[in-house]
Amino acid sequence: MGQRVLRNRRTLYERESELAAVDEALEELTGLSTDGTAPADRPLGALLAFAGRAGIGKTTLLAEVRRRAAALGCTVLSARGGEQEQRVAFHVARQLLQPRLAGAPEAELRASLGSWYDIVGPALGLCAPTEGAPPDQQGLRDGLDWVLTHLALRRAPMVLALDDAHWADPESLGWLAAFTPRAEQLPLLIVVAYRPDELPDHAESLRGLPGRAGGRPHDLEPLSADAVAGLVRESLGQHADDAFCHESWAVTSGNPFEIVELTAKVHDRGLDPTEAGAPLLRDLAAAVKGSGLIARLERLGPSAVRFAWACAVLGTEIHPALAAAVAGLGHEEAADAADALRGARILTGAETLEFVHPLIATAVYRAIPPATRVALHGQAAWCVIDDGQGATAAARHLLETHPEGDAWVVQQLRAAAGETLRAGAPDTARSYLARALREPPPARERAAVLHELGSASLLTEPATTVNHLRAALQEPIAEPALRHHIVYRLSQVLAHSDRLAEASETLAHEIRVTGDARVRLRMLSEQFMWDAFRADEPDHPSRSRRLARLADRLHGRDLTERYIIGLRTWDAIQRGEPADVALHHAERALAGGLGWAEADRGFEVPVLVSLAFMYADRPDRTEELFAAGIADYERQGWRGGHLSFAYTLLGYVRYRRGRLAEAEELVRSGLRLAERVGPGTPAHWYALGTLIQTLIARGRTEEATRLAEDHSFREPFPAAVVFPDAQTVYGELLLSRGLTKAAAAELSAAGRRLEPRGIRNPAWCPWQLHLARAEAHDAPERALTTALEAVTRARQFGAPSTIGQALRAAAEVSTGSARVSYLEEAVAHLDRSPAAYELACALVALGTELHHTAHLRRGLETAEKCAADGLAAQARAELAEMERASL
Repeated sequence: MGQRVLRNRRTLYERESELAAVDEALEELTGLSTDGTAPADRPLGALLAFAGRAGIGKTTLLAEVRRRAAALGCTVLSARGGEQEQRVAFHVARQLLQPRLAGAPEAELRASLGSWYDIVGPALGLCAPTEGAPPDQQGLRDGLDWVLTHLALRRAPMVLALDDAHWADPESLGWLAAFTPRAEQLPLLIVVAYRPDELPDHAESLRGLPGRAGGRPHDLEPLSADAVAGLVRESLGQHADDAFCHESWAVTSGNPFEIVELTAKVHDRGLDPTEAGAPLLRDLAAAVKGSGLIARLERLGPSAVRFAWACAVLGTEIHPALAAAVAGLGHEEAADAADALRGARILTGAETLEFVHPLIATAVYRAIPPATRVALHGQAAWCVIDDGQGATAAARHLLETHPEGDAWVVQQLRAAAGETLRAGAPDTARSYLARALREPPPARERAAVLHELGSASLLTEPATTVNHLRAALQEPIAEPALRHHIVYRLSQVLAHSDRLAEASETLAHEIRVTGDARVRLRMLSEQFMWDAFRADEPDHPSRSRRLARLADRLHGRDLTERYIIGLRTWDAIQRGEPADVALHHAERALAGGLGWAEADRGFEVPVLVSLAFMYADRPDRTEELFAAGIADYERQGWRGGHLSFAYTLLGYVRYRRGRLAEAEELVRSGLRLAERVGPGTPAHWYALGTLIQTLIARGRTEEATRLAEDHSFREPFPAAVVFPDAQTVYGELLLSRGLTKAAAAELSAAGRRLEPRGIRNPAWCPWQLHLARAEAHDAPERALTTALEAVTRARQFGAPSTIGQALRAAAEVSTGSARVSYLEEAVAHLDRSPAAYELACALVALGTELHHTAHLRRGLETAEKCAADGLAAQARAELAEMERASL
């Protein structure tokens, strides 16, 4: 016993710099130095990263970190990646957080986690996944961020130690890698250890994690001959001579794990640690690792070997009874085997077993004959199911088995995929379903498996999803409802992949062969929606007429009817029908409920209906609907593309109201979320277009130009219709830079693209207004014609902000009394609208034209409220000039 205690508290040789970094970090974290004084001003968090090859002492170092942290009163969270658990989603996250949360009554947990309970609970094993759409991966990460932040603040100071991070599951590792930079703002020290030469692709981000205060990770080096001598004498006695110590260093290359194991074998053999015994060290060292370790295991007998194999298959936190069941051993035989393996320093622990070192676990696992290893994984799957651990616990074992057409295997993998997907790990769910497909499933289930696989791949691999769903449609499908769901999902992923024409054609084909009238109506509503976003739609006017005829006779009895009425609303907005007509349809669509996070529905129609109120000068109603929609997203944990759209479009509403500083803040939030989803997506175009418009309005044209250049905001523009229209925004940017000819070319091209589609509302896309300004210098008559055509269209729509904006553009390309008349009428209309920035522009222009200080001062005040810095500066300059002239 004394020898074991001695080994557990062995001196950490040649780790002085690492331990000094640990002590410094703990001192700043706790406000206490290791000698008990309290010099720190404020607790500071940090990251410490230790990298080194297998056996170099990372685990021992982290154990010392945990010991020192606990001694200073820190809360310690600890986890360890496992070679066999890499495919278990959130395995590391559960190790870290579950012990601090599990065991509390559900009501207490719900109160503690609030709205995050249903989002993070399934991932952390605190509750079963709820039905309905799963959280997106970013939403789940945000939830885990909140939980860890909350714990760090409540139980400060806190230390999080992650060993063998190279084996952490992708979901946990991705979350921690993104969270780590925040540690410095919290009373939280994060310490990670990993093998840099064994990082899998999904762990590559660890190489970029800095050490403390932005430094490099600490690379752990082998021990020197002097350090090995100290370690040998500490273990075997001070009489160990120099020759024996030097040979110990030579045969282990200074690897701490091998040295500890070697000295233990020397002690067990009763070998005298002198020069006479040194020649035996090489053979003893060989028995510590690789084939020598396996030979030592085999000498323990077949029961011990089989028990060790079962433990290696099960991985970490091994329950002896479960290992016995996998090994096929009786209770007493298994107990004897476990004792023998503990005595041989292969296993440790009692109620829960683990390998003494991951190197031993790896060596044992790789020594299992391949056919036997496959069989043991199959047996393990059965055993964990029988043990009540569920399909998800069995799935990682089933991944290692050979396909045999076993319906039970397919059943378990599908169940595991469903649980894992709803917990927020689509990549892992996809791997389970891909394996189920290879089993293969019974013919009657193949389409369902392909559908589930496509649904799991939706957000991460859209091209693969399309292939799976199209393959599903080629299978015999007995249930019509399943076929319909496949079609809905296929059209959705095609549309979100900027393949809107294919989405529409897929629905059109199915509409022709579907006998159920309500299903046809649902598919027609989906087709109308994707066609509405197609920039290349061949016959937009015809679709508008068909949509109007259909929507006008529907009563909004169900969600499908309300979606069609909602699309009728948006079509009226784009075509520039009178605003009260559009609002009439909007209220009809909303009357029966139009949630933003409906299961198996897109969010597009509710957003479009909400925006109709903004274009019709009722932005308060839009913001009310957006607030409810964003709350829906956050309750569902949808914090990726969905929330990006919501923040961006809410920023767009603020931009149109003239609240430019608020608009910029919201759109930048939307852009950050969009960049998580990926460049080139519709969410990215929306955010960039709105931010560029906002910066131009604030007088920051150079910044807008840099933003456009940095994000390639130029041709080719997206195939999907986005708003604000990307090409029009680009033309506006060129115009703000004084590049009038280039601006006119872009804006004319935008008009040629939108006019045939019947999109003629200057409230939705003011390309004519900017084109008139661009043409004014070289073709003033044409510029006026363009502007007046926009005024006619604005009057037809009838919203005061739209009419006022168009009149202001007409004034800019007019002269004399007509210019003043247009500006006066523009101010009158804009005064009755929420478009504060446009009002400020019109007031400044009118005040300048009439040399009227009252208009200018009012324009200046309005511009300052809008945070339109450039316009405010212009107004001040005009006022100053008038004052000088009056003197």
